[in-house]
Amino acid sequence: MQTHLAPEYQNTADGQAAEAILRKCVHCGFCTATCPTYQLLGDELDGPRGRIYLMKQVLEGEQPTRATQMHLDRCLTCRNCETTCPSGVDYGHLVDIGRKLVDAKVPRPAGERALRWALKEGLPSPLFAPAMKLGQMLRPLLPRSLKNKVPAPQDSGAWPRRTHARKMLMLAGCVQPAMSPNINSATVRVLDAAGIEAVVAPAAGCCGALKFHLNDQDGGTAAMRANIDAWWPYVEQGVEALVMNASGCGVTVKEYGHILRDDPAYAEKAQRISDLTRDLSELLPDLVPALQPRLSGRRGHGAEGGSQTIAQPALVFHPPCTLQHGQKLKGGVETHMAALGFAVRVAANESHLCCGSAGTYSVLNPDISYQLRDRKLGNLAAAENEVIISANIGCITHLQSGTATPVKHWVEVLDAAL
Repeated sequence: MQTHLAPEYQNTADGQAAEAILRKCVHCGFCTATCPTYQLLGDELDGPRGRIYLMKQVLEGEQPTRATQMHLDRCLTCRNCETTCPSGVDYGHLVDIGRKLVDAKVPRPAGERALRWALKEGLPSPLFAPAMKLGQMLRPLLPRSLKNKVPAPQDSGAWPRRTHARKMLMLAGCVQPAMSPNINSATVRVLDAAGIEAVVAPAAGCCGALKFHLNDQDGGTAAMRANIDAWWPYVEQGVEALVMNASGCGVTVKEYGHILRDDPAYAEKAQRISDLTRDLSELLPDLVPALQPRLSGRRGHGAEGGSQTIAQPALVFHPPCTLQHGQKLKGGVETHMAALGFAVRVAANESHLCCGSAGTYSVLNPDISYQLRDRKLGNLAAAENEVIISANIGCITHLQSGTATPVKHWVEVLDAAL
C-alpha cells in the first residue's frame, strides 16, 4: 500500500513504524473473513482492511472524527487478522499507533473518559482486591451486568513450601489473584510436582497491557519498566524463565522488547525479559514426562472394593486469541493434556474466533462482546460431563458469565488431577 505521510508524522517514530506496516498491506481482504466484528456487523470499516484505510487517511493528514474513533474502538485487537494475512501485516502494532493518533485529535465525551480512567487506574490498583471481595460478598444482590464481572469466591489452596534447584519467575498479575486466586496457586503446585520452584517478585504488578491498550501508553510503559526493575535481580541470579499463566499478560511481556526498543535505559533489558518469557503451555513438553507417572498411578476404589484408574474429566478447550494469534501458540494444550490422560477437544466451528472478552472490551462494548460470548459458547457446545478450559483470566470469567458449565484454566484441572 503506497502512503504519503503528512508532515507532522514524517520523521517520527510512530509515523515511520506505521508506514512500514501499511506498505505490507496488499488490499486482499482475506482478513475480513476472520474478523469477529466484521462477521457480526458486516461493515467494511469494522474489519481490518477498513480500519487500515482509516488509519492511513489520518497518517496522510485527514482529520479523524468520532466515527473514526468508534471503528477503532470496536476492534477487539484479537489479531486473528495477523494469522490470516498472507503479507505479514503487523496489525496489532498499527492499531495501537492509530488509536493514539486519533485520540490525540478527537476528544472523548466526559462519560467515556471517566469510564476508561476508572478501568485503567482501578483494575491494577491495590484497592481492586478488597473491592472484588466486597463484590463477592454482595454478589447475590448485584444486577446481572455487574454479577457477570464478579466471579464466585474461590479457595486457592496451599502454596507448596519446597525449594528446588530449578527456579522460574511467575507474574502474579493484577486482577487474577483477586478474581481467580486458584490459577496462580495451581500453577505453583503443578510446577512443584515437576521439580520446579515458582518465584514471585513482590514489586512486580500489572504487565502494562491495561493502560497501554486504553491509550495511556505512558502509563503502560511505566508499568513495564517497573516490572523489569522488579524482575532483573532474579534474571541476574539465573532464573530459567518468566512463566505466564494468563496469555493476555504473556503476549504483552513478550513484546516488551518491541515496545521499549527506543528506550536507551531499558531496551536491552526489555528484550532479555521478552526472550525469557514463556506461556505456561510452552512448559508442557518438559512437564509431561515428570507428571505422567503420578497421573497414571492414580487409582481409586470400585464399588466392590477393587481398584480402578480414576477417569479424568472430558475437556473442551477455548484457545484465547492472545495465545493462538498473539503468541502464535496452537495445539500445545490439547496435545500435551491428552498425553496426560485427558480427553480434550476444541470447537468444531470457529475455534479461531474471539470470545468477546478482549481485556476491557466487554465493559466498553458490551453488546458486541456478549454476542461473541454466546456465539462462542454455542460453538463449544459443552456436554453435561465436560469442563470448558482456557488459558486467560479474561476469557474464563467472560465465558463463565454465560454458562452453568464450569469454566477453568487448564492448569487448575491438571492440579486437581494431581
